[in-house]
Amino acid sequence: MRVKRWGGVIKMSVMATQKPPVPKTVPKRDEGGSVVLERIAQRTKPPQMYQVVMLNDDYTPMEFVVLVLQEFFSKDRETATQIMLKIHLDGKGICGVYSKDVAATKVDQVLDAAHQSGHPLQCLSEPVE
Repeated sequence: MRVKRWGGVIKMSVMATQKPPVPKTVPKRDEGGSVVLERIAQRTKPPQMYQVVMLNDDYTPMEFVVLVLQEFFSKDRETATQIMLKIHLDGKGICGVYSKDVAATKVDQVLDAAHQSGHPLQCLSEPVE
């Protein structure tokens, strides 16, 4: 940043590391033959979402899975029990859908809680198709 003083007025200039993106335009001609630039509306895509998936094992107690679902995924007891039964019967179950960073944090929280309790519970995140 450079600071210049001109007759009592302080002027600062800042150098940007990147140029701002230029909106896309399409040249068109109007009735008079003049070229008119028309701005194309750009839409940003929503971020890729990730689902947190819990895997079944033969050693982690069902009650522990229900408690984890209640604590880290804010599920009520009935919903947590239904998800736990789905995990138990199908081999895996979706605990929630989040942005990439939030899903990774949820997976880490579940794995840490399982490790601290001595359970081999496995959890992962995968992109939603």
